[in-house]
Amino acid sequence: MLKILSGNQVKKLDSAHLELKVISSFELMERAAVGFSNWWKSKLFSKNLPVFVFCGAGNNGGDGFAIARLLHKMDYTVSVFKCFEDRTSLSEDAGKNYALLSEGIEIKSWQEFDPTRKGILIDAFLGVGFKGALRSDAEGIIEKINSFTGKIIAVDIPSGLPSDDVLKGNCVRASITVTFAFPKLSLLFPEHARNVGEIVLVDIGISDGEYDSFSSSFFYLRDRDISGFHREFHRFSHKGDFGKVLLIGGSKGKMGAVVLSSKSALRTGSGLVSCKVDSEERLILQTAVPEAMCRLEEKIDYREFDAIGVGPGLGTEGKTALLEDLFERYSKPLVLDADAINLLALNQHLIPMIPKNSILTPHLGEFDRLLGTSVNHLERLEKAFLFCKKWGLNLVIKGANSVICLADGRQIFNSSGTKYMATGGSGDVLTGILTSFLGQSYSPEQALICGVFHHGLAGELAGKIKRRGTIASDIIEAIPDTFIQLDIS
Repeated sequence: MLKILSGNQVKKLDSAHLELKVISSFELMERAAVGFSNWWKSKLFSKNLPVFVFCGAGNNGGDGFAIARLLHKMDYTVSVFKCFEDRTSLSEDAGKNYALLSEGIEIKSWQEFDPTRKGILIDAFLGVGFKGALRSDAEGIIEKINSFTGKIIAVDIPSGLPSDDVLKGNCVRASITVTFAFPKLSLLFPEHARNVGEIVLVDIGISDGEYDSFSSSFFYLRDRDISGFHREFHRFSHKGDFGKVLLIGGSKGKMGAVVLSSKSALRTGSGLVSCKVDSEERLILQTAVPEAMCRLEEKIDYREFDAIGVGPGLGTEGKTALLEDLFERYSKPLVLDADAINLLALNQHLIPMIPKNSILTPHLGEFDRLLGTSVNHLERLEKAFLFCKKWGLNLVIKGANSVICLADGRQIFNSSGTKYMATGGSGDVLTGILTSFLGQSYSPEQALICGVFHHGLAGELAGKIKRRGTIASDIIEAIPDTFIQLDIS
């Protein structure tokens, strides 16, 4: 997993990398510009569209000058708009790249920019070093950029957005943010979605091991990380090896939730899936998921199951005793979702009873009910950190870039997923996936990392075909393809 560093640590990381690789800061800047240009080439942007590059005086501006030079070599019509008074204010590397701009690149003041022109705007004004309040001239530059109606692409971070904090003032509203080495923390906050747009991560040659000397509790989960967390099964493995799981949920009018969870558990590889549902609703489940079994008895011996997930479609009326009984009679980690979380919010005395290392999967509304309303995502992350550490539990804050909050304090942002997963039942699918992995003898950490990533990837695969028409069942059907894409046997 990729460690997410603070803005203050970026310069130290760069310096350590330069010393290790015996290269100059100018060469590292060139590597970033080449990475940006290679991504640009892959997007096949039309050469009929002119490119407007807003460059500041610092190293972010230096990136912009280098990008302008490289795009001009690719036969794009490029104009540079200076966001500084004169060349004497440029950083050393920015000055070198400014001097390398060819005569074919038009250079103007930002004040001369006409925002009604058609084209693509590249924001290389302010970088990760920005802190505090914007100066009045910077406010004017950002307003000018935001008045542009075409696509805006931010270099490393949208100008005016602090690296590690919540936005308090004005900021560039980018369509795409192309960030280098690792995603800056603030890019992953939901309240910044309008400013960040799509996140593209460009590798500039800094290896994962170079982050080891830096402290951080934040990490970024990528596809290359997943295979190392999966269990391997041999050719003599049988259905018992793949786990016997129980899903508790489904009430009158909400049976669809447990149907989705049981299907997703099966598609994730569970050997045997049982569901504890109201007896009068059993025909719905047995018809919709013939591979799943119904457990209708009042008292189940929970010890016979390798993993249990509870909550989807459960309802809250009269269910507190069920949850309390489960906590008393089952000691392995559970998956608690939906109404199980709502019941905990209403009965907080049950929280100490939850088996250690269990997994809670709230969406933002359920999170607020459980831990109180948060002013912003940074406060939400802090609340999750304290909750998990205090009770020895794990928690997933669901949403774009879902955050896996582990009992040891680490918080892992997911990179897979798509806006098309914003559909009813998507969370129930995740519950089934997580319960399935726990049942296959994955540790809670393994189950969370694999489960959250596969869930997001399945949504991506389904969304590519169905787009806005994607429903939770489409996500389930795409689960097997995630194992193929990640080459997991």
